[in-house]
Amino acid sequence: MFLSKRKKFVFIAVVLSVGFVGINFLSDQYRFLAIGGLTALTTIFFVWSLWEGLGRNATLLTLILPTLFTLGVGLFWFLLPAVVIARLPVVFLYGMGIYALCLTANIYTVSAVRTIALMRAAKGVGFVLTLLTGFLLYDAVLSIKSPIWISVPIVFLASFPLFLQGIWVSDLKQSISQKIIINSAIFSLGLAQIASLLYFWPVTVVVGSLFLTVGMYILLGLGQAQEEGRLFRQTVREYITVGLVVFIAMFLATRWGG
Repeated sequence: MFLSKRKKFVFIAVVLSVGFVGINFLSDQYRFLAIGGLTALTTIFFVWSLWEGLGRNATLLTLILPTLFTLGVGLFWFLLPAVVIARLPVVFLYGMGIYALCLTANIYTVSAVRTIALMRAAKGVGFVLTLLTGFLLYDAVLSIKSPIWISVPIVFLASFPLFLQGIWVSDLKQSISQKIIINSAIFSLGLAQIASLLYFWPVTVVVGSLFLTVGMYILLGLGQAQEEGRLFRQTVREYITVGLVVFIAMFLATRWGG
C-alpha cells in the first residue's frame, strides 16, 4: 500500500509512541532491550520515510537527531515515576517531537538538493530539539552517578553527533567539511570538560543537565553562526552573556555547605 510522506510521518509518530506505552507492560529486565529496539526502529522508520532524499553522503546525518531523541526519551523514561499521569504527557510530547522531526528531516534532505522556503523554520525546530535531546541524554548520564572516567567520555560521545548534525544543517552540503568535524569535536570536548567540573560541583542532576544544555546552546549557536558567515562581535557577546548569567545563577543556587 502506497503512503504519502505525511501519512508515513503520522504512522511513525503513532507507532513509536505506542511503543513507549508498551514498555510499561514489560518487566525491568526487558525494558532496556525495548528502548534499544525502539531506538533502532526509529532509524529504520526514518530511512523508510526519507528514502528518496537520502544518499551515500552527508544527508545520512539527518538520521542522528531522531535516533538520539528516541534514546534520550527512553533513558529519561526510567527516571519518571511509575504512574500513568506522569508518563502519558511524555508519550504525547514524544509523539509530537517525532512528527516534528519527520517534517524537519524531510526539509533537510530536500534542501540538500535545492533551496526551499521552509528551511529557516526547520533549522529553528531542529535547534530546539537538539537542545532537548542533549538535556535528556545529559540528565541520564548525570543520574547514574558513574565515575568521572566514565561519565565524561559519555558526555563527549553523546555531544559529538549532536554537534555534527547541528552545524551541518547550516550549509546542508552533500559532503561534510573537515571544519565541521573539527568544530564538533572541539565543542564536544568543551562540554566534556564542563561535565568533569560538575563532578566536583555540588549541583543537582537537573541543574547540571541544564548547565550542559546551555553550554550546547552557546557552542552550537556560535558554530552555526560561523558556518553561515554571521559570526559578528555582537553575536559572540550575546551568547557569552547568556553563559555568564546562567553560570552566576547556578553558582548562587548551589548549596555549598555540608
